[in-house]
Amino acid sequence: MHLVFNIVFIFSLLGSSTLTSEPPVEESKTVPEHVRRTIESSDEIGTPLDPRIKAEKITELPVPTVPATVVLPAPPVHRIAIDRSETHLDAASWTNARAITRRGLAWLESTQSRRGGWMEGTDVVATDQPPREAAAAVAVTGLGLKAFAQAPMLAASPAAANRALGFVRSALEEYGFDGLAAAGLGNYVASSVTMGLAAHGSRSDPGDAQTLEDAVIFLRTSQWDRVEGVTPKQDWYGGAGYGSRGRPDLSNTQMMLDALYDAGVSPDEPVVQKALVFLTRTQNLKATNPAGWAQAGSDDGGFIYTPANDGESFASAVAGEGRYGETMPEGAARSLRSYGSMTYAGFKSLLYAGLTGDDPRVAAAIGWIQRHWTLEENPGLGGQGLYYYIHAMSRALRASGLDEIEAPDGTRHDWRRELIATLSDLQRADGSWQNDEDRWEESRPELATIYAILALEEALKPTLDVE
Repeated sequence: MHLVFNIVFIFSLLGSSTLTSEPPVEESKTVPEHVRRTIESSDEIGTPLDPRIKAEKITELPVPTVPATVVLPAPPVHRIAIDRSETHLDAASWTNARAITRRGLAWLESTQSRRGGWMEGTDVVATDQPPREAAAAVAVTGLGLKAFAQAPMLAASPAAANRALGFVRSALEEYGFDGLAAAGLGNYVASSVTMGLAAHGSRSDPGDAQTLEDAVIFLRTSQWDRVEGVTPKQDWYGGAGYGSRGRPDLSNTQMMLDALYDAGVSPDEPVVQKALVFLTRTQNLKATNPAGWAQAGSDDGGFIYTPANDGESFASAVAGEGRYGETMPEGAARSLRSYGSMTYAGFKSLLYAGLTGDDPRVAAAIGWIQRHWTLEENPGLGGQGLYYYIHAMSRALRASGLDEIEAPDGTRHDWRRELIATLSDLQRADGSWQNDEDRWEESRPELATIYAILALEEALKPTLDVE
């Protein structure tokens, strides 16, 4: 089993190793010359700019160098551990995590519609075209399918997973990916369906293997690149976004990369390396991001919401500086603030793109995580997006191979144990989770509960060195 980056380097950075066995030898792949040439080339293209793009808002930047080689991430694991010996969890955390996950799955099954979906009829604010309710339900149900598929031994029966699968199949037969994309949630739908089908094991099922492949194709073709007239110099390049609303963002892009990883797409493929260009431009890191907002910023290694159209950050808005940094104090150079959910999303995505611990982007992201460790809030946003944050954290830290995060004061945080304890405290009496903050639909217990269960399942999966 191959760890996703240089464990020796990372643990020297954090202070010590908590792994009990020698890390496996990393397996690398050469990025094909034609992929590097396509991204790094400054040749003009004849394709007209997509009409959704306002050319005057795009900024141009030097193109980051494409890595010559990438390290293969550990293959995705779609099941929680069968026995505690497959993990580094203590007995109490193992027992508690399984118990609260079981209760959460039971609540989800009790709230599943007769058709097998969750959040049916929900009008998602971010979209503006029908069938927005169908699109939201399919995206959430795809993630719900994943939650049940990864922990079949904790579900009452296979019935909930089978109903969710049937709901997804039915919606795709009625609308197709293109029809659902008309609501502006195409990337989220395709990403969620990809992750749900991959977890369900549908790659070996002829009835769904084609659907999974169709979802991956949709994700590849929805990425902003030269096909839409976007050159590698432009700040939209390589990202994914809300199709009907134009500009890409890190939330959509990390969902795309999550799904491609779960589907087994290699980091040397063009779709991943193009996304790496976008990721690099989203990080608050002067050494690798030449954008004006980054050069004037904190250089803290964290990530913002999007670099497109010269950047925006929800943390800047919360801090009173404006989502675009437009209301910063007079005389201050415009910059944008990093925040928690996007930093874990960016860190995880760098790993999926095949970067290693000696890459300055990865090292800087870990530094931010060390300085801002918390499970009490989404750093920079308070309670907004808390469950999204916890889910992104769990995916990122399991992918990293790290068992502990060492804070600047020397405190060591066993992320699995602390995450399990936090979600145990937050679980409601009926087995669900809910955010008091309305932002990003987390006041809907269906979505918050699915995020919580998926986070718990990452903590319950076999530890990388003992798989």
